[in-house]
Amino acid sequence: MCGEFEEQGLYQKEQITDMGSVTAHSAAGSIHCLTVIGQIEGHQLLPETSKTTKYEHVMPLLAAVEESDEIEGLLILLNTVGGDIEAGLGIAELIAGMKKPTASLVLGGGHSIGVPLAVSARRSFIAPSASMTIHPVRLTGVVIGVQQTYNYFARVQERIVQFVTANSRISAEQFTAYMTRTGELANDVGSVVYGEEAVESGLIDTLGGLSDALAYLHGEIDRRKAEEQAAQTSALRGE
Repeated sequence: MCGEFEEQGLYQKEQITDMGSVTAHSAAGSIHCLTVIGQIEGHQLLPETSKTTKYEHVMPLLAAVEESDEIEGLLILLNTVGGDIEAGLGIAELIAGMKKPTASLVLGGGHSIGVPLAVSARRSFIAPSASMTIHPVRLTGVVIGVQQTYNYFARVQERIVQFVTANSRISAEQFTAYMTRTGELANDVGSVVYGEEAVESGLIDTLGGLSDALAYLHGEIDRRKAEEQAAQTSALRGE
């Protein structure tokens, strides 16, 4: 028995070290915890000195969580400065498309493309001290100064606005206003929204911490189990 616990503990350490994630099993249910930290890395490798979340790791992991018979819920812990737009949106779309209970918790910061990730879960939480930076689409490197480039920026920005408003209670007008606000960010356009304002605007569902997010997931897991049991009972009765 002792060896079994040691083996499980070693596996959890490997999960945390390799993937920044861990599956916690308890009497209340099995929840997989995924951390999204630093910069979200896309097609370009970032320097080794940067903390990164790699989309090629996270995407198959999410698919495995959704298909797992053991894992009953997903908790996403966010403290990210943003990163690659397509990688971030891809991860967010996967989370939004999951049938299992999902909850996100913004700790520290959920900036830039971290905003769609925060709202992608079924229920979003934010710590009172956490912040979220909302700004227009930005690209680094060589940019061709033609109308087509600006049209591309506008279309990408529209995708982000549509995703955020579809997965939260904030209006497109309010979110766009946050994006284009001037005078708040030094040398930039946009807004910094803190915990209470994020909830009041409808961007995030509720203020809370780790215990609140876990309580929500456990409640959803219990509800799903009750529904499945009721369906089985009805089938046995021939209803």
